[in-house]
Amino acid sequence: MRIARYRFEQDVAYGIVDGEQIREIAGTPFPEVAGIEVTGVEHHIDEVDLLAPVLPTKIIAVAKNYADHAREMGGEVPAEPMIFLKPSTAVIGPESVIRLPEQSRQVEHEAELAVVIGRLCKDVPEHRVPEVILGYTCANDVTARDLQAVDGQWGRAKGFDTFCPLGPWIATDIDPDDLAIECEVNEQIRQDGNTADMVRSIPELVAWISSVMTLVPGDVILTGTPAGVGPLRNGDTVTVTIEGIGTLDNIVSDTGVFA
Repeated sequence: MRIARYRFEQDVAYGIVDGEQIREIAGTPFPEVAGIEVTGVEHHIDEVDLLAPVLPTKIIAVAKNYADHAREMGGEVPAEPMIFLKPSTAVIGPESVIRLPEQSRQVEHEAELAVVIGRLCKDVPEHRVPEVILGYTCANDVTARDLQAVDGQWGRAKGFDTFCPLGPWIATDIDPDDLAIECEVNEQIRQDGNTADMVRSIPELVAWISSVMTLVPGDVILTGTPAGVGPLRNGDTVTVTIEGIGTLDNIVSDTGVFA
């Protein structure tokens, strides 16, 4: 099942994507909140604006979870997972604009598989992790690389508004262990990896993160990026594609409004 969040005229709703149609559901898709109930309202997908499929209270990102990316950044995979937070205000959806901040001269893309948490949870054992996951979506962990190097910590470099594109929807019935993941900029492939190359699996990551903090429905975990990260320039179109999920397109602008 693919679950999208969308706007039709002035209304925002969740819906199930079925081919070219979106079937509206009542409330949210999170089981502990409302469950999934189809209302009977349908729209053609071209009639709606797809939004970020979730509005998380927090985004927990995992650094250096692909060995090839760790090497290209001049480091090694850490002994334990290395995590950082991105603010909810960084989230944008498909076709939205990634704004290049004035403070940076080196903004880069990072294509990632995102886990969407479906249930309130803490200290989840690895074998029960599937029970707390709603599904998966595409993400771009946009990073001001020069500020990351200067600051010595990543809050500013990773936290600008628009620096966490998510979408186009949540896929609930895929196996995340062996999925092709690509990033293109202006139709040129930059990243070409596979989730099978993650150092730590999704059960390992969710169990470890939930031992640190409580996860709530809608929280997002970014699982790391493969090698090939590179610069984004004004006017670029950046595309993240993950097998079994779909494609997330965003435009890059130094003004926040693409003309």
